[in-house]
Amino acid sequence: MIKNPYFPDVLLWAIPFFVLGIALELLALKRRPVENAYTRKDAITSVLMGLGSSVTDTVFKFIPFGLLIFVWQFRVIDLGMSIPIIMLALVLDDFSYYWRHWLSHKSRWCWAVHVVHHSSEHFNLTTALRQPWTSSISGTFILQIPLVLMGFHPFLLAFVYMINLLYQFWFHTETITKMPYWFEYIFNTPSHHRVHHARNPRYLDANFAGIFMIWDRIFGTFVPELDDEKPDYGIVHQLNSHNIFRVSFHEFIGIFKDVFQKGPSIGQRILYIFAAPGYSHDKSRKTANDLKRDFLEKHPEQSGSPGLPKNL
Repeated sequence: MIKNPYFPDVLLWAIPFFVLGIALELLALKRRPVENAYTRKDAITSVLMGLGSSVTDTVFKFIPFGLLIFVWQFRVIDLGMSIPIIMLALVLDDFSYYWRHWLSHKSRWCWAVHVVHHSSEHFNLTTALRQPWTSSISGTFILQIPLVLMGFHPFLLAFVYMINLLYQFWFHTETITKMPYWFEYIFNTPSHHRVHHARNPRYLDANFAGIFMIWDRIFGTFVPELDDEKPDYGIVHQLNSHNIFRVSFHEFIGIFKDVFQKGPSIGQRILYIFAAPGYSHDKSRKTANDLKRDFLEKHPEQSGSPGLPKNL
């Protein structure tokens, strides 16, 4: 177990606020119901996934953190842990988080970890707790190496990452429609994140930001929530299961089956591990881009509208 000697475990401290937030959300839904917002089995699955994740993250944290500590000895400078440095680390690590999150949707190995969070067909505060048990082996942490080399201590990065995750809790809800325009422009919000959790073709692979939505606006991955297209939550091929072990490992099992099937070349077997989710050597499946193109073939008038390319 690795304990941060410099900063508190803010996620542990936040547990009472998580419980309070869920209770307030349920109360709000009683006053203003949202169709299909909660089911008991789904909520229990999400909470169990969160509890399991807290255990596995604690046990296996040495894998990513050990590498970052090793890299720390090669830093250019030690920037320390003053308040301005903490604030700078929060912003820069959110930039890094954007790309880590992007990679989690673009590489199947990383997606096999992250898909857990997207596997719910509902969108509520318990969904925020639906975290993977295998995050330590995703490999996305290597994108934090540049920050360590720049002089941000791994313990500092761990702290600001927890702040990032804590911020992300509140916007997993349908009880909040839109925030003020200026807030929506700068920060991640429930509206933006509803898009991210949707499986509608136009909403796929969008809004990767943790805190600052400005990254998506800069890199062209921002898609607004449209008034005339309600998000359809979940994954392209719904899991239809509340078994926590199936939720945790179904995509890894799929990778194993694809890699060891008869037919593909060695290169194609490697692509089944690291290429975009939906890759298949025989074109029998669809990636997110394929699904967008298929949608435009049926609805060419939507070409160039939010989340959809201008040309097929």
